[in-house]
Amino acid sequence: MDIQIISRNGEPEYAVLPWDQYQALLKAAGHQQPSPAPSPTVQAAPDQDLRPLADLRGLRETKGLAIETLARTVGISPSYLGLIESGERQPDAAIRRSLAWELGVAGWRDES
Repeated sequence: MDIQIISRNGEPEYAVLPWDQYQALLKAAGHQQPSPAPSPTVQAAPDQDLRPLADLRGLRETKGLAIETLARTVGISPSYLGLIESGERQPDAAIRRSLAWELGVAGWRDES
């Protein structure tokens, strides 16, 4: 068997082995594990991604945040945040995630 032992603090913690050998061990032990199916990825439409942040300015003002404060916290310039709020620019997924996090938009997630 081609097994790799991974240790932590000098003690074995994990054993890594090829998948076919793992399957053979399961079979020998009387266990059957289905082959993992690829998990489906669901991509939301761009409009759907932005819906929770559609009224970005309103969300920011409700939280009592100045545009400069929110922009710096998210890692963008206040002028760029102003462009996003006015609809002149569309933020990328990382900026949308940061904005949603800082504004407390519950359940908002984007895996891209």
